[in-house]
Amino acid sequence: MATVPRLRTATRRHPPGLRVERDLWQSGAEIIVGMDEVGRGSWAGPLTVAATVVPQDRRVYKIRDSKMLTEAERESLFDRVMGWVDRVGVGHASNLECDELGMADAQRLAAARALGRLGVSPDAILVDGNWDFVGRPGVRLLVRGDRSSLSIATASIVAKVTRDRIMRNLAPNYPGFNFASNKGYPCPVHRAAIAGWGPTAIHRRSWVFMDSLAWGIPRYQRMEQLTLDGI
Repeated sequence: MATVPRLRTATRRHPPGLRVERDLWQSGAEIIVGMDEVGRGSWAGPLTVAATVVPQDRRVYKIRDSKMLTEAERESLFDRVMGWVDRVGVGHASNLECDELGMADAQRLAAARALGRLGVSPDAILVDGNWDFVGRPGVRLLVRGDRSSLSIATASIVAKVTRDRIMRNLAPNYPGFNFASNKGYPCPVHRAAIAGWGPTAIHRRSWVFMDSLAWGIPRYQRMEQLTLDGI
């Protein structure tokens, strides 16, 4: 496995554990999947969901919620995670699918794609937060699960690193937007770029930021929304 730098003091406390997973294993569940998403609040790029199955008999250290780690720490952990998990699946919903479906259904689509790529049928699914974006039997919601469940924390690293790499690879196609740094999230550079040059091909054009642009480009509206608006 790849060598991972020593954790910073701020991230050493309260590592995610396997309490929930052990309870499920002892109750007869064999395939327990942790799931997490990233990119929901971004203005551009895909929404990404990762699903991971951690092994029962092998441990790995220094896993934390991806939001607690620096980009360099997440990158250094990624190969270790990928070499440790029993199964991993990643699903995306493109910016166009986010516009067409709406964010809730786009997240469900990305989750279904992630689960489909695992190649196994889960007995239980651990989801971070209090909203079931999976919609299958066996889902258990864990508020702040990315900090308490090792399965979810592992999925959070896979999802974040995978999406960050996509945005860094796309960045040279859109100079000035600094997607390599902001990953499509709003920041002063991103806001200035979109105000000056308008939306790119990877922006989510149904979002409210479109209303403030001086380019005369209308915000994308889904067909059902147009019907509700009486158009």
